[in-house]
Amino acid sequence: MTDAELRQRALKVVPGGMYGHLNAALFAPGFPQFFERGQGCRQWDVDGREYIDFMCSWGPVVLGHHHPRVEEAAARQARLGDCLNGPGAIMVELAELLVDTVPSADWAMFSKNGTDATTQALMVARAATGRTKVLMAHGAYHGADPWCTPSPAGTTPNERADLVEFTYNSLESLEAAAATVEGDVAAIIVTPFKHDSFEDQELVEPEFARGARALADRLGAALVIDDVRAGFRIDLRGSWEPYGVRPDLTAWSKAMANGYPIAAVTGTDALRGAAQQLYSTGSFWFSAVAMAAAKATIETLRDTDGIAAMERAGTQLREGLYAQAKSYGFTINQTGPVTIPWLSFDGDADLSVAMYWTDACLRHGVYLHPWHNWFMSAAHTEEDVAKALEGTDQAFAETKAHFG
Repeated sequence: MTDAELRQRALKVVPGGMYGHLNAALFAPGFPQFFERGQGCRQWDVDGREYIDFMCSWGPVVLGHHHPRVEEAAARQARLGDCLNGPGAIMVELAELLVDTVPSADWAMFSKNGTDATTQALMVARAATGRTKVLMAHGAYHGADPWCTPSPAGTTPNERADLVEFTYNSLESLEAAAATVEGDVAAIIVTPFKHDSFEDQELVEPEFARGARALADRLGAALVIDDVRAGFRIDLRGSWEPYGVRPDLTAWSKAMANGYPIAAVTGTDALRGAAQQLYSTGSFWFSAVAMAAAKATIETLRDTDGIAAMERAGTQLREGLYAQAKSYGFTINQTGPVTIPWLSFDGDADLSVAMYWTDACLRHGVYLHPWHNWFMSAAHTEEDVAKALEGTDQAFAETKAHFG
């Protein structure tokens, strides 16, 4: 069954044929919608085309598809049981691992998706403070629930009424936002760096990170780090730990279990009582297989220094792309951490160049994205990146020929 045939069948039984962030209709024309399999840092679509993948399933696959240590742990737990009348011992073991790994974590709660975790974190903050308002950066993505979805369809204005926006990396803007709701701020929620889609990424200014921590303390509000996208690719201890800034609550997901569905909130002892008050649950939140995969993933990243491997591969990719773009006369911007990179073309406001280039990359066996950040995995070797750069070089040549 071809991609085109599956799209036609899907149109009859799935709204629009596909929905959400994996909807290939939102990308360049050549992007496949349906995939057959993955292995290491490669994926194959249903038409049999092979790609060196730099989206890593939009972040979850951090060690590579079918990593033996993760798969063995998951299979061992599956033989015992997955969705039972209560959690397995693995829940306690995983929570202990997170508390041992993350300095700001004294406890952990589990769910399934990043949206679950960010929503749960704000519930804890509101339960602890008795307040309603949340300070959030303008344009930031924190999930797909009605309070945070980027699309207003199916939501009401009331569901966003308690959000007060500020400009990322501007302490002045953050202070001003807090002043508009003085006395009612439950939380400041912030991503480790600015990774809004369609825009160049922006690393956090250390002064902003420390200022946000100081403001939360002064307000008696919770500082919530949304580490769903960046977690386990910058620092295992938490993405603001290198700046000496520790949050009250952290939301985790994506890379946590190398593709198995799980999310978590970790928090400090001061918020343990508030977390106990919540009624926050789900039929599959305590499934044991994903927890076993998460424990194996985190331990493997720790034992093999997986982040350092991603940094090496990401640096190689960034340097190679810069040299290629320069040789073809393109001015590009490469932003974000090298483990969570993105490339944009200078002056490409309508993304037409990015669309053409990423489409050309696909034709040469490299899966990148025109308007969303990419992801490195520990499975990307020096040889893999070198092979990918052969494809991107051909894509630059074709893009140059097309645009002149």
